[in-house]
Amino acid sequence: MSASSHGPTAWEGFWRDAPAGEGEVFWDAAPALAAARHLPLFADHFDPALPVIDLGCGNGTQTRFLAERYPRVIGVDVSASAIDRARREDPAQVAEYRQVDAADAAQVQALHEDVGEANVYVRGVLHQCAPEDRPRVVAGIARLLGRRGRVFLVEPSEAAKAVLMSLVQRPDGPPPKVRAIFSHGIAPAEMPDGAVPDLLAAHGLEMSGSGRLPLITTETGSDGTPVEVPTNWLLAGPREV
Repeated sequence: MSASSHGPTAWEGFWRDAPAGEGEVFWDAAPALAAARHLPLFADHFDPALPVIDLGCGNGTQTRFLAERYPRVIGVDVSASAIDRARREDPAQVAEYRQVDAADAAQVQALHEDVGEANVYVRGVLHQCAPEDRPRVVAGIARLLGRRGRVFLVEPSEAAKAVLMSLVQRPDGPPPKVRAIFSHGIAPAEMPDGAVPDLLAAHGLEMSGSGRLPLITTETGSDGTPVEVPTNWLLAGPREV
């Protein structure tokens, strides 16, 4: 889960230093708790003839799940270390992986020219982007979709702030997985619930579905249950002309 964020350098450092193994990163939940819950919300809307791009794929956990359900899936991430890790964790090569900065129009255009129109899956990327990068990322998504593609996007809601602050303000300090995020300069920025629909509309994308779901993290609360971060999901495609 990383696109342009607070800079490619921050994400590169994060993925270079992240411990290896399943569930060692805060948001690296098993697909059964993430993409598998999202799939029913977009499966009937993604044209199966188009490739699927997992934007901000990180170590590729969700990418591999999607690759078992779509003929061609490409995980993209701004971090070379994340892409290297995704390839190592996919020895069967069920998916493709490419280093792409989603806020860089030239890189996105090159990907589009190579892949063609695509469906795009985005989980928790925009809120970790610098505010000035968010329109660039959404413009890139619109370019990748073309006319036939659809985007499924999940982002923490305004209510997520209270959950994250409760972790940061634990008496014994933030848990290691949370501390690792902030220590690399990846401080999630607050984003109003209406920001994403407005960004989509500004770039010619029309919503066709929305709702709320919790993002299940790999961190646990004092009772041992996984910490859940409230999120909003959106499904959108090019506005009909």
